[in-house]
Amino acid sequence: NYWNAASFTTPSSYLHFATFQGETSADISFYFKTNAPYGVFLENLGNTDFIRLELKSPEVVSFSFDVGNGPVELTVNSATPLNDDQWHRVMAERNVKEAVLQLDQTYRASQLAPAQGHTRLELFSQLYVGAAGGQRGFLGCIRDLRMNGITLDLEERAEVTPGVKPGCQGHCTSFGMYCQNGGKCVEKYNGYLCDCTDTAYDGPFCTRDIGGFFEAGTLVKYNFMPEAVAGASRDSKILTHQLTPQEVNLTKEEVAFSFSTSTAPAILMYVSSRTQDYLAVVLRHNGSLQVRYNLGGLREPFSIDVDQRNLANGQPHSINMSRVDRSITIQLDHYPPVSYTLPDASDTQFNLVKTLFLGKVFETGHIDPVLIERYNTPGFVGCLSRVQFNGIAPLKSALRTTPTATAGSYQGKLVESNCGASPLTIPPMSAATDPWHLDNTDPEFPFNEERVIPDGVNRDSAIIGGIIAVVIFTILCTLVFLIRYMFRHKGTYHTNETKGGGESAAESADTAIIGTDNPETIDESKKEWFI
Repeated sequence: NYWNAASFTTPSSYLHFATFQGETSADISFYFKTNAPYGVFLENLGNTDFIRLELKSPEVVSFSFDVGNGPVELTVNSATPLNDDQWHRVMAERNVKEAVLQLDQTYRASQLAPAQGHTRLELFSQLYVGAAGGQRGFLGCIRDLRMNGITLDLEERAEVTPGVKPGCQGHCTSFGMYCQNGGKCVEKYNGYLCDCTDTAYDGPFCTRDIGGFFEAGTLVKYNFMPEAVAGASRDSKILTHQLTPQEVNLTKEEVAFSFSTSTAPAILMYVSSRTQDYLAVVLRHNGSLQVRYNLGGLREPFSIDVDQRNLANGQPHSINMSRVDRSITIQLDHYPPVSYTLPDASDTQFNLVKTLFLGKVFETGHIDPVLIERYNTPGFVGCLSRVQFNGIAPLKSALRTTPTATAGSYQGKLVESNCGASPLTIPPMSAATDPWHLDNTDPEFPFNEERVIPDGVNRDSAIIGGIIAVVIFTILCTLVFLIRYMFRHKGTYHTNETKGGGESAAESADTAIIGTDNPETIDESKKEWFI
């Protein structure tokens, strides 16, 4: 039962047990760990009597009760914060003689009971472990809770109680995969946190890349080894990122970053050393990307022309590069990775890595003069983003400089911005289906819009057919209108009046009808028509 535990994940979470029977003697002990600054551990109430144990602040634990003589409170103050996510033990005892509170077997407070007065602790409510009665609930884990020598089964009760989980397991097992780009999942009792410290990203899930806009002459400098300031004492030296012996002499590198620019040539990244070794990623005069390795053993640096396209086109591009001994793999944008191999005569160890530069190089040690003359002036102008080198984020370090992290710095004007320097997400297109791919086998590429349209229909014929259809429709509408106008009131109106009917206008209509030759006969063809 020593590890019988429950995790309280919300401030309103609690477990309830039967009323604590401690009229004349109460002995309570448990372990807790938390990163919350306060919270009620447990509480049991009566009409006026009560007993409560609480974390009142990050350094203070309180034991309070009332047996009818008025509230009594004992507190212990810790020299270090108690919300450090480490286990701490609390022991509280109350009897007819005194009350005692002890924390971690180090801090202790006690108070004698009054000589005259009430001694019985009369409680009637349930025992609440965690929040109760509107109190500030405990966020964290409690284990080995003993009340008068009886261990309470926290795990069994937690299995059927919302907001409380049995044991002290956290959320990273289930949700840790949401921390991306190398972010580390950190347990919280009411959730989890993605720690993006060692990544080139930011945000709740380490997905927002950190970028900076470089003006001409701006450079970012990241020191791998300690660097002393002239005239400074040994204790006041500027300490930078400390590397282990395996990191000082590299046999492998992992490089990743995004960039966008409209100017070339430029130095994107340069890693120097205390020897003549270096690594450089540059844009040449024609905008093509080149990687240069100088690890010793060769008369000239080993150069890799990654792509012949002009990448200084203002569009975002990404590069991911890794080296293990002689094997180098480079991926540009969405294209498949390409492998390269260092010559056999080349060394494979990058000796005594010193400084990483972004945008421009300003170094006092050995630098390749050809590299500086061709690519270092006037400097990179554009955006660099999500820069990482062997798990270090130099650009993020420079933009988020703190007194405890002075490895990264910059000179010139550097403005934090994503700049749209994100990796392209367009899927690769084969040469057979790429309409902009030209070679000697495809001389019939339809540059002339008037020749053929994609569906094979002549464009002029389509236009003429449309005009004819409009004319026919107009003619039909005109005919319908004319027909309706001509036959609007026209028609034949026949009567049975005699021809002499007009002469005997003074006679009545009946007399005219009688005077007809055959008054009984009516021609069936003479009818009234209305059109």
